[in-house]
Amino acid sequence: MNKPIAPALMEAAESVGAVTAAHAAPARPALDAYWMPFTANRQFKGNPRLLVGADRMHYRDDRGRQVLDGVAGLWCVNAGHNRPRIVKAIQDQAAEMDFAPPFQMGHPKAFELATRVAALAPAGMDKVFFTNSGSEAVETALKMALAYHRARGDGTRTRLIGRERGYHGVNFGGISVGGMVANRKTFGAMLAGVDHIRHTHDPARNAYSVGQPLHGAEFADELERRIALHDASTIAAVIVEPIAGSTGVLIPPVGYLQRLRDICTRHGILLIFDEVITGFGRTGQPFGAQTFGVTPDLMTVAKGLTNGCVPMGAVIAGGHVHDAFMNGPEHLIEFLHGYTYSAHPLACAAGLATLDTYEEDGLLTRAATLQDEFAQAVHSLRGEPHVIDIRNFGLVAGIELQAIAGEPTRRAFSIFLDLWERGLMVRTTGDTIALSPPLIISSEQIAQIVDMIRAALRRAA
Repeated sequence: MNKPIAPALMEAAESVGAVTAAHAAPARPALDAYWMPFTANRQFKGNPRLLVGADRMHYRDDRGRQVLDGVAGLWCVNAGHNRPRIVKAIQDQAAEMDFAPPFQMGHPKAFELATRVAALAPAGMDKVFFTNSGSEAVETALKMALAYHRARGDGTRTRLIGRERGYHGVNFGGISVGGMVANRKTFGAMLAGVDHIRHTHDPARNAYSVGQPLHGAEFADELERRIALHDASTIAAVIVEPIAGSTGVLIPPVGYLQRLRDICTRHGILLIFDEVITGFGRTGQPFGAQTFGVTPDLMTVAKGLTNGCVPMGAVIAGGHVHDAFMNGPEHLIEFLHGYTYSAHPLACAAGLATLDTYEEDGLLTRAATLQDEFAQAVHSLRGEPHVIDIRNFGLVAGIELQAIAGEPTRRAFSIFLDLWERGLMVRTTGDTIALSPPLIISSEQIAQIVDMIRAALRRAA
């Protein structure tokens, strides 16, 4: 039976999109020159969605409307928007020192932030290498894995194993180990020596699972088949997301990640967790590795590291990986890799202030407190028009819709546009509506988001 929509919540929802009189609408800029990323450019420029301000749980658009943020910007604004401590830290750092070269030089905040991040990570993962994004963090981790084996005299280990429906950014290494067809098919043969294991999506057994699905741990055993095919002596690393976010919010089955860990350990293969989405509180602990009780050898992070305020990523490495590089003459560079903007002073300042904000507000564990309430709310959409599955964990959820025959993605995108016009921003991937709200979300806002989606689904029936 369809759940009725509470009138009070609908009134609140309608007010979200209302124009805020205090903010005059700015003149719209010319749109033609900007080639937008991961965007239907022609559709957008015909009916632009322009954001001009943000505070806490809301954006403000160029029409002066308040828009409730259901996706933490792009999985990254975990502490909410316009947090004073972070804003001031960035302003102060820009005035104090705008740039410091990261090669053969350093600045104090880089070392301080690395120490703080390592303290949050699983035991033994105590080395931090800074990048500028999740995509760069993945490239760095893949290169670390290859170089690690070479440094240990195991240079035949050059093969990388990814997973179907995995997303690991947009650089060539990331799309090679990634498993999203649309992100791969345009760009040629990609890296040689890459293979994939199957994804974990099993709707026949696991549809509408609340939290981790009970079935599918055995899917990890496909890694043994890849090892039998290629031989362990040729495989450097396996990379997976603890929760596959951009492919539709796929939650790992109970026991699956531990099984991968055991196989990798048995065969001397490094295990890489891509925690760009799950890192910094999304699953109810600082990292998904801790929530699921499985420690990788390398972990990529970004997004929530600076609350999305300044671009930054990182690879968190186990001490054993780092130490393998620390040999030979001390005046030689141990790892020939890095970026001009690695550990940028503004990013480090933002990162330190972000971690302070997380600590002050208890945000790194808040998802654990809200996850039952969040799960109950999103699963109340079961039975609504076109809904064929709902998946959730911590403060992330995917609501999968039946695709329109011959027009994949259109149904979810239409819901996205409808919700935008009514003052709610969600994310869609394929025909799945993805939710990952800021960790400061209230119970009332959880209910409001779900009721707005419910109404949109009924309008689309």
